[in-house]
Order: sequence, then structure tokens, then C-alpha cells
Amino acid sequence: MMGDVILASAGGCGRITLNRPKALHALTLSMCRDIVEALRAWAAESRIKAIIVDHSRERGFCAGGDIRLLNESLQGGHHEVLEFFHTEYRMNDLLFCYAKPALCFMDGIVMGGGAGLALPCRYRVATEDTSFAMPETGIGLFPDVGGSWFLSRLPGRIGAWLALTGSRLDGAECHTLGLATHYLPKALLTDVKSQIAKSPNGLEKILVEASITPPPARIEELRGDIDRLFAARRIEDIVAALAADPSAWAKQQLVEISRKAPLSCKVALRLLDESRNLTDFSDNMRMEYRAVSRLIRNPDFSEGVRAFVIDKDNRPNWALTRFTDVPDAMIDAIVAPLPEDREWMPLEGR
Repeated sequence: MMGDVILASAGGCGRITLNRPKALHALTLSMCRDIVEALRAWAAESRIKAIIVDHSRERGFCAGGDIRLLNESLQGGHHEVLEFFHTEYRMNDLLFCYAKPALCFMDGIVMGGGAGLALPCRYRVATEDTSFAMPETGIGLFPDVGGSWFLSRLPGRIGAWLALTGSRLDGAECHTLGLATHYLPKALLTDVKSQIAKSPNGLEKILVEASITPPPARIEELRGDIDRLFAARRIEDIVAALAADPSAWAKQQLVEISRKAPLSCKVALRLLDESRNLTDFSDNMRMEYRAVSRLIRNPDFSEGVRAFVIDKDNRPNWALTRFTDVPDAMIDAIVAPLPEDREWMPLEGR
């Protein structure tokens, strides 16, 4: 019987296949543990030359962590929630520094934890069905799983725009921004995976030969407005700039931001700013773990899950309803170091 993640090796490749189609392949603690164990084992196997990360059947690569299960665990007083993030972040970090080339097929939905699996990989394939987003500020969290690292390194203020609005990018946009390294037609994926499994040392050549020129990326038309209207470091100033702009696009961004948790938006912007100054991905994950370990205990997380996942009324009642209600001292406390015995640490010998 196949589990929630299928781990196999064929030819010279290790293969990680997410296998929870009814849950959009949302990640659980056991899935993250199994992936970490497999990656560590394959790192020591000389016959394994590359890693393929994909999903079974349809509906998209991965919608993120299974926040419904996480919230249920949190409400039940269990400690698995922190263990999930601790293990998931180790998985992200392990992929980021993995010595062997890892290739992720970003086909379909790639959100939250799905982005955390994809973006640390050396090669990332987008298709015409790719739909990428980091929508965590809508459930009382922030773009984690390395999101602050990757978004802060996008051109201009695109990272801030994505973090605050949860906007989606298609495959062409992901390729243009460097979130994807290659763009392939969906119809070729099965054949390309087969070729790579047989000739993992030729992975890059196989990808280049199968790649096509993506259609024009819509994000190019928005770059000027994004950089202008999201230029400020304070969200109050971003909101003011959007409110003063007469365009329909600016009004829509304002609507999207108004749905997000004010505390989460401020935390997201702070982490983007902090991450730009970091040179070590592990330090970034430690910073994110500090923030997530505190925010999951904030009532906004459970309320966001209720409003957008459980009841789906899309009417969250945030604990702090205005951006001006969130003092800088609160953000300072959320990103401050944890006690030494509770800090996140990468795997030894990764």
C-alpha cells in the first residue's frame, strides 16, 4: 500500500512523490520525517546521482502544510505543531544545501510548504499549469519555509507584494522571476522524468532540450506599479500609497491586503528586511522558526484557519484589526531569539 509520500530509487535517481491528492498533497509531520530520512540515506549512496521531487496523479504539486490538521493538534494541546515546523524547516534546509542536484516539478498548485519543497532545489520546472503563491498572511502566519529568503531576493518589491497580497504567479512569471529555472510543456513531463531516471548525469542537458520559450509574463507589465506602490518598508505607508492611487489595480491590492492579518503582514515585512542581510540559509530558517513558534500561539492563526479553511466564510476576526494597532515592540518580541534549548538547529552533518 502506498503512503502519503512515495519514496523510491530507480536508475540513478532518488524520487520523492507526494501522494495525498485529495488534500492537494498537503504535507504532514510524518511526510516531512520520511523525506528527511530518504534524503539523508540517498546522500550516502554513490549510485544515486540526482533527486526528483514531484506529485502523484492530478490537482497540483502541493498546497502547503496541512494547516487543518495542525490547527486541530494545536486546539488539542498537542506539541506536534512545533515539531512539524521544526522538521519541515530541516527538510527545507537539507534540500537547500544538498550536495546532489535536486529537481522539482512545479506543476499545478505550488503554495506555502509546496514552495518550501520546490525553491531550495537546484532545478525547478514550471509548466503552463503552475500556480505559485505564498498566502500565509491570510491565515495569521507569514511566508515561511524559506519564503522570507526567496521572496526578499526577487527583483524590486515583488517579494513584498507577494507576501502582503498572496497573489498568484503562473509558470511564465515564475520562470521570468527565477523562481523556476526551466519551463516545459506539461505533456512532456512523464518522458523527461523517464529520461532523467535513466541518465541522471545528463539532467541539465535533458531539461534544456525539452524546455520551450514561455509565453509573455504578465508580471513584467506590473513591475513598475509594484515597485512604486510597495516601495515603503512600513505597511501603513504602502496602504496609503495604494489608497492614493486611482488605478483599479491599486484598489484591488488594497482589498487583498485588507483581508490579511495586520500582525502577520508586519511580521512578513520585518522578516523580508532581515533576510536581505543574511548570507546563511540556516540562519534564515532559525529566524523564521522563532516567528512561527510564537505566531501559532496567537489567536489569529486559529481564526485564519477557521475563516478560510474550515467555515470558509472569508470573514476573519483578527485580534488586532488595524496596522496601527500593532506596535513595533510586538514585532521585536516575535522575532527575538528563543531560549537556547528551544532554538531551531539544522541537521548535523547535512
